[in-house]
Amino acid sequence: MNELKKIDSDTVTENSWASLRRYTDARIAQGRSGVSLPTQALLAFQMDHASARDAVHIALQTEPLIEALKTAGYDSLVLQSRANDRSEYLQRPDLGRRLNQQAVATLEAYRQQHSEPVQVSLVIADGLSSMAVQSHAAAVAAAVLSRLESRGLSIGPVAIVTQGRVAVGDEVGERLGAQLLILLVGERPGLSSPDSLGIYYTYQPKVGLTDVRRNCISNVRPAGMSIDAASEKLLWLIDESMRLGCSGVALKDQSVSSAGVDSHKNFLLP
Repeated sequence: MNELKKIDSDTVTENSWASLRRYTDARIAQGRSGVSLPTQALLAFQMDHASARDAVHIALQTEPLIEALKTAGYDSLVLQSRANDRSEYLQRPDLGRRLNQQAVATLEAYRQQHSEPVQVSLVIADGLSSMAVQSHAAAVAAAVLSRLESRGLSIGPVAIVTQGRVAVGDEVGERLGAQLLILLVGERPGLSSPDSLGIYYTYQPKVGLTDVRRNCISNVRPAGMSIDAASEKLLWLIDESMRLGCSGVALKDQSVSSAGVDSHKNFLLP
């Protein structure tokens, strides 16, 4: 790599905007070598592309996630969608939106053994980035659930769904009889963000709902939205949805962050 730096330093024509790169992960002002990218920039692109592919294809390791949740004080159930493996999951999005028969039986057994009502169901689905779920989901779940418990809401078991897409959470929530559904899912990775976690919130979940009934908080990761900021925004949405009896497009995010930032104000306007 040091040799590559030396080669680049001798051949690269620098871009006048290069100083702006420290403010963003976007591929700007990389300079050029002849009419091509510099060697370092090309290798970095190939590395990020490989990381994004890995985030999609690498299987979620459920045991570390179960242990992390247990350490935080939360029980979990491991379920699977109707997609049998990663290849089928990627080719058949519809199968990732519904639970398989064994998962349905697991939830029915849980309901039979636990008669107390569940107000909140939290679901973790691998989605399109197992890396995001592996890295951040347990910490986000613990932060969110601890805040909800302090409000006196009853919490169901955390459902970990492999080969799962966003809509699979609705079936979990409905089968548990939950009033509120929170779904954590690995988002489609970008070349600078293979570990981005999304949070979807639905009031009164049931099979067949569309995105019009869901609120989304995106890009939860160390280089994006922090866990505290995401939890704060989600709790505002939950409080408002319980007051209004709705979620999705009928529930507008008008929260103000702890830093005093109005989240619905256009940042371009004074």
